[in-house]
Amino acid sequence: MSARRKSRRLPPLSGVLVLVMASTGLVVIDLTIVAIGLPLISADIGDGASAESVVVTYMVAMGALTQVVGSLSDRWGRRPLFLAGIAVFALSSLAATVAPDLLWLDIARVVQGAGAAAIMVNGIPLLSDRYTGEERNLAIGAWGSFATAAGLLAPVFGGVLAEAFGWRAVFAVNLPLGLTAWVLAVRVLPHAPGAAGETSRSPARTDWLGSLLLMLGLGTATLLMLRSGETPWSGQDTAVLLTACAALAAFLAVQLKVPAPTLELRMFGSPAFSGAMLAVLLSRVLTIGGSVHLVLYFSDGLGMSPTGAGLLMTPIFLAQIVMGMVGSKLIGERPPGLVIGSGYALKGVGLAALALLVTPDTPWWALVVPLLAWGAGGGIAGAPVMAVAVRVTAPERVGMVAGTVSTLASLGAGVGTAALGAVFALRGGSGAEAVTDGARAVLAVSAALAVVAVLTTVTLVGPRRVPARVPAQEDGDPAPAGK
Repeated sequence: MSARRKSRRLPPLSGVLVLVMASTGLVVIDLTIVAIGLPLISADIGDGASAESVVVTYMVAMGALTQVVGSLSDRWGRRPLFLAGIAVFALSSLAATVAPDLLWLDIARVVQGAGAAAIMVNGIPLLSDRYTGEERNLAIGAWGSFATAAGLLAPVFGGVLAEAFGWRAVFAVNLPLGLTAWVLAVRVLPHAPGAAGETSRSPARTDWLGSLLLMLGLGTATLLMLRSGETPWSGQDTAVLLTACAALAAFLAVQLKVPAPTLELRMFGSPAFSGAMLAVLLSRVLTIGGSVHLVLYFSDGLGMSPTGAGLLMTPIFLAQIVMGMVGSKLIGERPPGLVIGSGYALKGVGLAALALLVTPDTPWWALVVPLLAWGAGGGIAGAPVMAVAVRVTAPERVGMVAGTVSTLASLGAGVGTAALGAVFALRGGSGAEAVTDGARAVLAVSAALAVVAVLTTVTLVGPRRVPARVPAQEDGDPAPAGK
């Protein structure tokens, strides 16, 4: 290996990389930034109704559409879907900014979620088309670290905007950013087909039945996971659960029969691919679920302001960015399973340390080192997972893989919020002591899930299942799993 390749720590900067990082960061931020403004939304246009639907509708729409849009990206091309996604996202943000009532805002959020799905799932395919070999690993690592860290930074950004300008600013900020991203996309995205073999596929072969079944199944499943844990189970909830199960079962049956499926199930026959997907799911469960209740501990347990609580999350953000690039570099030199497993191990150590440290009287500075360990572990593990998933998949299915990653991430966020919310609620009561006990329990469960992620990753993403090194001259072509 040449010294030039050994010394490289960053991928060559390109307009595509800047575009993908900025636009997907915007989408991820919008997953959580709106939650900061919910009290203001309820007071202004809620009219006594719960404003939580503003968050739910966005997540349901995005979660239901990501897999479908990812598969369409392989067939129709990256550029048109990405441009359409940015346009839809920006225009729906304008509609949300001027919303006169909660119903209008909810509809705008559904459309915004659809645009977000088109943006998010094209990130990995665009980078996979632009870069090869080790540069591809580093580019995907930069993208993944930035996107994850952006979500952690959202509470800070949202708190400042909401406190200074009101809740409408949370949506209005998307307008100039969206316009800038659209102009940049027009300039830098290639007109050529975006995936290998794409020209041989015909839009007429699109799996519309499977797509509709998947959207119905994922939409209802996400809606069910986002229900309040304090609300008693009802007959309506049972109907939603049965609908989700029936739609997803029918979807799987259709995928085994159609010639061009929305989700190629044979990809999961690769242990490395299955391990990467399981890692994505577990990581999002413990990250989102853990961070939600950690912020609650900062605000209600330590009495910090929303902005202060968000600022205390920045060590995770900073460590995630830096160590994401380190993790992407390491998988070119070390067995990927070992690199990813070590990242989850470090993340688990940080979570376990937080579980031991949090009390109503803990000084904020005592939490900084565990928060750095959390972020560093997430950076080391998260970015290589994406690179492994691309490496072991046929090139013409990269969009499908991106859709699967985004779908599992959305489901993991919902599962993490709901399941760890139930763990938090088991402590019961109110006040700083009860909030602290609940947060401690959530962090302990999250640390245990990190251990599970270590074991499954080391087992499934073994050195014999994924090449430790991908020479650039080989164009980074992956092993055709499920082909």
